[in-house]
Amino acid sequence: MSERLKAGDAAPAFTLPDADGNRVSLADHLGRKVIVYFYPAALTPGCTRQACDFTDNLEVFSGAGYDVLGISPDKPGKLGTFRDTENLKVTLLADEDRSVLEAYGAYGEKKLYGKTVVGVIRSTVVVDEEGKVEHALYNVKATGHVAKLLRDLKIGA
Repeated sequence: MSERLKAGDAAPAFTLPDADGNRVSLADHLGRKVIVYFYPAALTPGCTRQACDFTDNLEVFSGAGYDVLGISPDKPGKLGTFRDTENLKVTLLADEDRSVLEAYGAYGEKKLYGKTVVGVIRSTVVVDEEGKVEHALYNVKATGHVAKLLRDLKIGA
């Protein structure tokens, strides 16, 4: 069971392939705030809703100085299909061995339909300009999470 991050922790470094196979590192975003969200699987209803919500608000986040990265254990090809099918604008990254999910505390035991299972814990970690965790949110809901995040970060209207 991986340990959950908390505000003030150094965000674990990572480099992962995006939907096109290009390598993307957290270090590429130093100097900007980064919203790293973890989701179980591309092309599923909840994950699609969440990715579409982030895409719909990407300009608002970007205007406030935030980049958005979505990470799942899917293969890059599936992420490309997900992006193209849903017209997503967020950067999607493939963590096939789940090492980044585990480093961020976003993989482990969770409740699913009343049963305890091991899998991706839908989570969002906000990293500041220097690479430190500003917020670490676990077991977030797919629907309504982006709106709540905008409110909590005091972004937008």
